[in-house]
Amino acid sequence: MQSFHQFMMRYRGIKQDTKEKRLAEWMYHDHDFPKHSTDYDEISRYLEWNVPFNEAIQTFDDLWEEYQQSII
Repeated sequence: MQSFHQFMMRYRGIKQDTKEKRLAEWMYHDHDFPKHSTDYDEISRYLEWNVPFNEAIQTFDDLWEEYQQSII
């Protein structure tokens, strides 16, 4: 199963500066991010404690739905 981190790497390197790209870049560079996790609660708690920008939690919630659809 693909981790959420792996799913998010599709947003790295896109030309537009989007919230999705910002979150993906931050996740890539944060060595403590739970990179192998597929657990919503674990990732959500980590983001709440280490929020990289104001819209990060909402962006995560939106992308989590997309992630769930991609692993079905």
